[in-house]
Amino acid sequence: MRVLKILLVVDDYMPHSIKVAAKMMHDLALELVSQGHEVTVLTPRPNQSEKLVIVNYEGVKVLYFKSGEIKNIGMIRRLVNELLLSYKAWFFVDWKNEVNILDLIVFYSPTIFWASLVKKLKTKYKVPVYLVLRDFFPQWVIDKNLISNNSFKAIFLKFFERKNYQVADRIGIMSKKNIEFFKKNIYKEDVDTEVLYNWSRAKPHEVSKDFKNQLGLEGKVVFFYGGAIGYAQSIEYLIELAIRLKELKFCHFLFLGNGDGVELVKRASQENDNISYYESVNQIKYLDFLAASDVGMFCLSSEHTTHNFPGKLLGYMEAQLPVLGIVNKGNDLIELVNTNDGGVIFDHDNKEAFYEAAVQLATDTSLRVGLGKSGNKFLRNYFSAKVAVDSVLKLERDFS
Repeated sequence: MRVLKILLVVDDYMPHSIKVAAKMMHDLALELVSQGHEVTVLTPRPNQSEKLVIVNYEGVKVLYFKSGEIKNIGMIRRLVNELLLSYKAWFFVDWKNEVNILDLIVFYSPTIFWASLVKKLKTKYKVPVYLVLRDFFPQWVIDKNLISNNSFKAIFLKFFERKNYQVADRIGIMSKKNIEFFKKNIYKEDVDTEVLYNWSRAKPHEVSKDFKNQLGLEGKVVFFYGGAIGYAQSIEYLIELAIRLKELKFCHFLFLGNGDGVELVKRASQENDNISYYESVNQIKYLDFLAASDVGMFCLSSEHTTHNFPGKLLGYMEAQLPVLGIVNKGNDLIELVNTNDGGVIFDHDNKEAFYEAAVQLATDTSLRVGLGKSGNKFLRNYFSAKVAVDSVLKLERDFS
């Protein structure tokens, strides 16, 4: 086997981040390393004092370059800082010494502002580029009516979005329906695409048996939501569910994360004793919360026109939690998860069925355990990091 030198580019990484992108790209890196390849990760680290910090994290060489904050801040400040990512990465890294040879570049979107850097590196090293495309941005912002489709803001963002697609030799998109939507509505030019599901290394996590007690939830059936809390998630539907289930005194709803919808969750937790809110934590502590929970929840806005696969589902399946979700109509997650017994997912036209399924999960322990085990098996068969690595490395073979 030929040892490949691979560069992963992502806007968030371990161990400082709790974001799904960070964990997924680290799992990808670990799987590549386990197969004998040399991996370098390039990622921003907001507000570090040095322009570049180089560490070895679990066998992966990580280049943290200095940047401004790009998460959980105002839109204008975030836009400016993201616009500067490519510029800072190019000038803060000593490419001649730190990355002297490359065979493949893999970059993750969002953010949509990597194209300038990736194009320079692609030219410099003469290697193929694989784009891991998870969200169609700014499409979801347009779907939520936060900006108009024909506004200057949308035109400006779409310009950079297209640059990402133009620099990629192959684009991995998270579902078949999303590929269809992408080619019909987002990028109509000829481009090589394939289905690339989200992935996980699916390792068991040991947790102190009294962590649930530390949370004050001993004897409770815990419905857990962990991750971004904002416009795209329509978190109000999960809050509404929690309020409806107050009559089941043994149930508790636990929300963990940051975003522009946090105040709504905080207010609900103050007004309802079956709802708790915690700010974002590191990945290890996040796994503790998962291990102390019984059901993993998620919600996607009914206004979405795309078919997102939230990465948090993999964490739920890894922890053997049954998935309970509500999504936009036609989302292929419904069939994918329901037919493989990983949980129960409904669209917004079936909110009553969503509520009834929550009651059933709350009251039927054997159902929860059974779906949790099935979901974990489903994860290992279809969403493993090895499957993702096989797809990514095929690009290098095709171009060699």
